[in-house]
Amino acid sequence: MANQKLIAGVDSSTQSCKVVIRDGVTGELVREGRATHPDGTEVNPAHWVSALDTAIAAAGGLDGVEAISIGGQQHGMVALDAQGKVIRDALLWNDTRSADAATALNKELGGNAETAKQVGSVLVASFTATKLRWLADSEKDNAAKVAGVALPHDWLSCNCNTEKVTL
Repeated sequence: MANQKLIAGVDSSTQSCKVVIRDGVTGELVREGRATHPDGTEVNPAHWVSALDTAIAAAGGLDGVEAISIGGQQHGMVALDAQGKVIRDALLWNDTRSADAATALNKELGGNAETAKQVGSVLVASFTATKLRWLADSEKDNAAKVAGVALPHDWLSCNCNTEKVTL
């Protein structure tokens, strides 16, 4: 086992964070762990870091792991200020409060067919762009602080090895 090359895969979905550690040559599952995320359509991103830490511990840690990949939920909105701090709880893909914003954006771009032609898809409530428009329309103070936006899996990738994020 001393020569075994281990790789870790992380899936941070809407419901949970799963970690699998596999033999990098054979693909054999060596160990795994899981931790749940809070229910809902918006969540404090710090919960994702906590769940990742718990899932890693449940998988026996990362000792011997030579590579790690993080994938997971997208089309969410993690709004960040100029210092990279989270402004408000993240809106997840399944949060539909931006449905009216999606309709408005599609109309502003010339209708559904023209939107699809211009951007490759008709905009819907699950998309990050419509959530950002909802924020601009509904939470003007928070929107004024936005310097950047991350997808949930990108935010987790950038924050999983930094100092602990507090809930």
